[in-house]
Amino acid sequence: MPVPLSNSTTEIKKRAVSLDLARGTMLLLIALAHAPLYLYGSEPGIMHRVEGITWYDQAVNFFGQFLIDNRARAMFAVLFGYGLVLAFNSQLSKGTSAKDALKKIRRRSWYLIVFGIVLLVIIGGQDILMAYGFAGLLVSWVLLRNHKTLIRTFVLITLLYVIFTPQLWGFTMQSVGSYSFIPQLSATDTYLSTTFKKLITFPVVPIFIHVMAPIIPPVLLGMWMARYQLLSKPDQHVKSIYLITITGLIVSLLGAIPLSLIGNVWNPSYYTVGLVNSLHIMTGMAGGLAYATLFGIIGTKIKDPGRFTFSLMALGKRSLTFFVFNETLLVLFLSPVALNLGGQVGNSIAAMIAVGIWGLSVVLATILEKRNMVGPLEIWMRKLVYKHK
Repeated sequence: MPVPLSNSTTEIKKRAVSLDLARGTMLLLIALAHAPLYLYGSEPGIMHRVEGITWYDQAVNFFGQFLIDNRARAMFAVLFGYGLVLAFNSQLSKGTSAKDALKKIRRRSWYLIVFGIVLLVIIGGQDILMAYGFAGLLVSWVLLRNHKTLIRTFVLITLLYVIFTPQLWGFTMQSVGSYSFIPQLSATDTYLSTTFKKLITFPVVPIFIHVMAPIIPPVLLGMWMARYQLLSKPDQHVKSIYLITITGLIVSLLGAIPLSLIGNVWNPSYYTVGLVNSLHIMTGMAGGLAYATLFGIIGTKIKDPGRFTFSLMALGKRSLTFFVFNETLLVLFLSPVALNLGGQVGNSIAAMIAVGIWGLSVVLATILEKRNMVGPLEIWMRKLVYKHK
């Protein structure tokens, strides 16, 4: 059985600051990562990014390759795993049996999948909720096992990804015959055509994500962090947290270098590009872990949150609501089925739109916090999972 987290007021406050700050920042990273996926008016660049025309476009691409792509998703996974343990231990502290607590965790995972289907098919956004819902179902059994089982599971699954992911990406890019993927959208797309296509293909989306990207390993890392309370008791793990943060950032940055060289000073074979991209993905796990521990350090040092910290925490508390909100606005501004800016702007403008959308989310979350109002999707999820008003 996992070790229950302490319920002291101080530790709960610290944990909330760390996680809420991380989740609020994570929403910005995800918006910046997803915005390029709507661009179809520019020439393809490397992987999912379009070619940078201006120096600012190139700078945005460079920044994205090193700090956002395959790192934001890993950070989401780490925080998701941490949240699974918190939710499980919270139920245990209320007297719920381990069996019933596990049922609630799995029920929440199923509803995440449902929310993800609505986001992808009906709204037309870039979904990751389905992938994490499936991750919750796949790893929930670990909540009932000890630390050694968790670590062995992480090592085994990570080893499988290390062995097979490079080959999968290598052959994928070789079959694509390019350094990048064809844009998902086009000027001829309509709401009905895209909805119908996604209605048919949505079941394979989370499967594709799990096969091609290591979602489960960083989720398990987040569960490991939660069991040792690394974000709630950093004073007891100072050396470990700083070591994880520094090492993770170094690995992440070094792993991004080869991809950044492609098309600029290096023109390898398509198969090699796939191998390089798999390296970028695998080292992104270290980056996501480092981002989470970095906010653990920052959060626990904040004794009197200022206005921006207060607002960022408010956003983090409502991360589910504003993730869907952000994705909806990205569709509205960039998709050809709405305002169609994705066919007219480049990386730099798309990044500015993503930041603007995130900024609006911060403002709205602050208003909700001052009025002591919970995010609507958080309310729905709570009612669905816990069956109470």
